[in-house]
Amino acid sequence: MGVLKIWVTILMTPCAHFWGRKWNLLDLVTAAMFVSIHVLALFAPFHFSWSGFFLFLALGYATGLGITLSYHRNLAHRSFRLPKLLEYLFAYIAVLSAEGSPIEWVSTHRYHHQYTDTEKDAHSPLKGFWYSHMGWILDSNARFGRYGGLKNVEDLKRQPFYRFLHHTFLLHSFILGGILYILGGFPFIVWGMGVRMVVVFHSTLLVNSAGHIWGYQAWNTGDLSKNLWWLGLLAFGEGWHNNHHAFEYSARQGLEWWQFDLTWYIIRFLEALGLATDVKLPSEAHKKRKAFETRTMATHEISYED
Repeated sequence: MGVLKIWVTILMTPCAHFWGRKWNLLDLVTAAMFVSIHVLALFAPFHFSWSGFFLFLALGYATGLGITLSYHRNLAHRSFRLPKLLEYLFAYIAVLSAEGSPIEWVSTHRYHHQYTDTEKDAHSPLKGFWYSHMGWILDSNARFGRYGGLKNVEDLKRQPFYRFLHHTFLLHSFILGGILYILGGFPFIVWGMGVRMVVVFHSTLLVNSAGHIWGYQAWNTGDLSKNLWWLGLLAFGEGWHNNHHAFEYSARQGLEWWQFDLTWYIIRFLEALGLATDVKLPSEAHKKRKAFETRTMATHEISYED
């Protein structure tokens, strides 16, 4: 498939999976939340302040790292261990991103690795860029009914803290919004909630979409995962996505010295302090098994359903 056909597919299929199906209450609430935070972010130019901007940076980095460090590398893949209180703290920070509870997020991600770029993958670009980017979130019947429930996160469901967050995760964002309003009024809501959540949401979602379309493959993973340098910068190291799919257990995704991986640097710092233990990295033997025979970077042709 040529570059032109890929772009035509991307541009022509944003609504293909939104219409002609039943929308349940959860889908409507999710869509309303997406629209609300994007509308809120549009007020940013009219309510700019340096304090609001720095609030956006601080909360953006905190909640973004919460997703990558806690939800993804610590909980989904068990790439390293933390003392329980610290593990819970990072998970709570991630909850404030409003990307779902730890149980739900981790379950979807584990299924993604189990069924990568197949019909059972929750967010493969096989159904188009927009579906892999955010359409899958607005289709809860496909997302939850496809696997028969949260059967792959028993390790989290056994813990009362994660069960509590599962049932209350949105409440904590509303509490944060209330606190920000008290501290700085509507500008703090705009920058600390609207702008911050839009940026963190799309940084995460681009890993699912762009991370399986553009870039290059350094490892023979048998799927569409790609390494994408600008996504590595934007998503705190998650953009080295082909590296991740080759060695999903690895706490480090930017495997080369020049592959910027902010999340790994934080994990390494915690390890130096004695707080992160059992930090997993790929062995040389495993790298050899995953390497292409030609030792060159390769790419896979993408096929889409129109």
